[in-house]
Amino acid sequence: MELGECVVLVTGGAHGIGRALCRRIQQEHPGGIVIADRDLSAARSVAEESGGLAIECDVSQEVDVQNAVQQTINRYGRLDAVLSNAGVTAKGGVETPDADWNRLWQVNVMAHVYLARAALPHLLEREAGAFVVTASAAGLLTEIGSAAYSVTKHASVAFAEWLSVHYRNQGLKVSCLCPAGVATDFLDLEDPIHQFLHVSSVTPEHVAECVIEALRKETFLVLPHAEVEEFFQFKTQHYDRWLHNFAHVNTRLQKRRSRQTTPHATGETP
Repeated sequence: MELGECVVLVTGGAHGIGRALCRRIQQEHPGGIVIADRDLSAARSVAEESGGLAIECDVSQEVDVQNAVQQTINRYGRLDAVLSNAGVTAKGGVETPDADWNRLWQVNVMAHVYLARAALPHLLEREAGAFVVTASAAGLLTEIGSAAYSVTKHASVAFAEWLSVHYRNQGLKVSCLCPAGVATDFLDLEDPIHQFLHVSSVTPEHVAECVIEALRKETFLVLPHAEVEEFFQFKTQHYDRWLHNFAHVNTRLQKRRSRQTTPHATGETP
């Protein structure tokens, strides 16, 4: 699918990967770009660059998502491609508060569902639409530092698979973006686990280029990091060995975190 003359809606489009996607899409000379984000001021800045439309949108609220789709139709008369890109994270394991679990579930999973509900009738009407879910390598592998992020990103991959299975024969092109570390504010470089991800991180511009290429080739899985594909293949072929190896990685990272939080490491008096 080529995006030239297409009308594209990008959620979470004001920062990071979303902003890079909007900038890259503009190079394809689309029929219109809609930047939907909670940060309206930043969305307007991206819209000014791309000649698009900025909409304030909290993707955890279905009414906001419905409004974003309707405003897109009102402005441009159609909708050709949706990039469901917004996402959030929270550190922690089983002790993670319910409020954080619920927030991640709403943004990382239900936002895709809300957007599909609102956009699918318009996309299927054209028999050539595209729907891109931004998940994460955590959805294929795991995220050692966040149980809630790992679980919800697995769910977002599953939802993208479901969309592809149910609608590809009706002309819908579904892709699932699964990057590992990306050099954005999403990475907390004071966290040993995010430091680990930063070593092999790529730029958001590289991620955006990979998405455009995937849309052209109409491929489902978008993997900006070659090693993620290797790890994923190893996981499916040698599941227990993969778990064993990741457990060792977790042990090393937890030891590094422990050293960083000791009084000596933080400069405090023992």
